[in-house]
Amino acid sequence: MADIICRWRNGTPKTVVELVNSMPHEVMSSDRFRDIMSTQWDGDFFRTPYQLACQLGLYYESDDGYFHPRFDHNITTEEAEEYLYHWLPRYYIPNPYISKKGFNDIECPTFFLRTLYEYVKAHPNCNYHDACLACFKEEAKNNDDIIRNYINNYSRILTFSSEGKLNITDIDPTPIIYRMNRSDKQSFFDNFNNEKNETLKPIAESLQQIYYGAPGTGKSFTIDDKTDDGNSVRTTFHPDSDYASFVGAYKPTMEDVPISATYQTKEGSYGEYLTKTEKHPGTERKIVYKYVPQAFLKAYVAAWSNLDTPYFLIIEEINRGNCAQIFGDLFQLLDRSNAGSSSYAIHADEDITQFLSGDDKGFASLSDDQKDAIRAFVLHKDNGKTQAVGQDILNGKLLLLPPNLYIWATMNTSDQSLFPIDSAFKRRWNWKYMPIEYHPIDKKTQQSIDWKFQIGDNIYSWGQFLSKINPEIYTLTESSDKQMGYFFAKADNTTGIISEEVFLNKVLFYLWTDVFKDFDVSSELFKNKKANRSFRFTDFFEDPEALGNFIDNFNLDVVEDLEHVGEIQNEKGEWVQPTFMVDGEKISSMIDTVLTVLKKYFEKYPDISTEEAIQVWNSFGLPKHALETEQVFAERTDMSKNRASKVFNTADGRKFYVSAQLRKQHMDKLISKASDWDIHITRLS
Repeated sequence: MADIICRWRNGTPKTVVELVNSMPHEVMSSDRFRDIMSTQWDGDFFRTPYQLACQLGLYYESDDGYFHPRFDHNITTEEAEEYLYHWLPRYYIPNPYISKKGFNDIECPTFFLRTLYEYVKAHPNCNYHDACLACFKEEAKNNDDIIRNYINNYSRILTFSSEGKLNITDIDPTPIIYRMNRSDKQSFFDNFNNEKNETLKPIAESLQQIYYGAPGTGKSFTIDDKTDDGNSVRTTFHPDSDYASFVGAYKPTMEDVPISATYQTKEGSYGEYLTKTEKHPGTERKIVYKYVPQAFLKAYVAAWSNLDTPYFLIIEEINRGNCAQIFGDLFQLLDRSNAGSSSYAIHADEDITQFLSGDDKGFASLSDDQKDAIRAFVLHKDNGKTQAVGQDILNGKLLLLPPNLYIWATMNTSDQSLFPIDSAFKRRWNWKYMPIEYHPIDKKTQQSIDWKFQIGDNIYSWGQFLSKINPEIYTLTESSDKQMGYFFAKADNTTGIISEEVFLNKVLFYLWTDVFKDFDVSSELFKNKKANRSFRFTDFFEDPEALGNFIDNFNLDVVEDLEHVGEIQNEKGEWVQPTFMVDGEKISSMIDTVLTVLKKYFEKYPDISTEEAIQVWNSFGLPKHALETEQVFAERTDMSKNRASKVFNTADGRKFYVSAQLRKQHMDKLISKASDWDIHITRLS
């Protein structure tokens, strides 16, 4: 029998304080942590207390052998109590710290408090023991008293009567929804990372939302950042999109089918005739017609299959298709009630009904618990009325968007929409404008994104260029729709630089063929002073100096000169080679420092394969093509112009090419990584 929550002195603030304050407050190796805890607890910690500490999210041990604590200080009883209020709504089973035996019939994740709440809501004034048994099966009998303690003290959304009856409170119980892996210790630990106790709440986004704005403003990126690939279905609208390509349709497909019979010709009194022979064994490849679900039905079935998890139907370029034609009668489903589901159900056509209820399709493959969850669904209308629709949804007779199905879309306002979106369709969506940012912030690191672009030997600020070209676009077109967002062109992941090729073939191509094609450009920014006329797009291919002359018109600051890559400026403004100390040896350039570290690396790991070495050196943030074989280098470059790389030979005769396109940020990453190899680098200048 498995414990839902480990039993050890019950889960009180006093217990939490004792556990937290006995543990180290810094990241360390698991071996060291275990030695410390074995000493402090006389060997008793790793019997039962550690399991409760893990289930409470007070620490975890990562796969690379390190202990990670929750708190970096000793805590008070008040802090412990606040943490328990925050922890309880987020605790789920099964999780990495409880035996999986016995929980096979419980959906994962099952949020402990939410599960009980839903049962009590459906069975008001129910017996506590009955509720626990219904929700957690036989496992509840093992520790229902500790469950009672947590609920009684920290739930806020459930109350006990003196007779042991459970009821709900007036506090909003809508769950925080996470996507969990029952075996992932870090995900479980991160589940409780928010420091402040917060009211349970849903995803703070509209169920139907369109992100719109100029190209490159990060619309798709924002959606990707907020969704999980495993819980999303993506499609792109275009002029030929229709209901069948969005929902589903019968399509021909090749399958192996049984050969049912054969025929032969015989001679009869009235001439030749065909006669059926015995059944022929085996199969043959034939074209058969099958109903093939598309993006909508895939997301629809997935969302109904797990109502506790958000699912996303993502539509790219929604304004490039005829939405009225594509959605058809699904249009009515876009009206959502306050509860999140469609306000009205629609009758499914026969093909969809057959797909959803078929023996091996749609809902037929779901578990009994999943089917029961759909059967139990009740449509709560805003007028207070309810409608039991679950069985008809399960049978595929009715279509209804569940409250966990999000439909998000993107729309480039610069695209000339072939099919206008009517007002009736528009009002069923929440619209979120994506402004142009010239200094965007990386949402994960909270650091400024500082992309640059390269023209010749000079590197310029991408944000500065946009800040000068966009006002010109607005003045000429009298619209912001044609302006370029920060992510219009993509920089190299390693260097953060937009190449000259990308700049020419994407940025300038867009300006000349899309933005300015219908306008007479007379601005000084577009003046070809060499030819005494405005630039033509062909100039950039016919004149090698044209691109540089075009950029000169913008008076951009040169943020980096490739002629001085690998150098720094001293107090006098002179370009000089920086100096480093590598294991006590003074080195007077960035590239020589890299070569020295590389030599020491191969000395420490003489048996490492060429492929492994290349993988390591190209993985932690050095320039692109940091290390490569002679063959790869020769295929990629003109070896006669080898100023960008240096040759490195190992002691066993292997030959590599090492990138010399080094900058300060590359050396910072090398210094950090080299310490893992017990190679110590100190920057001297």
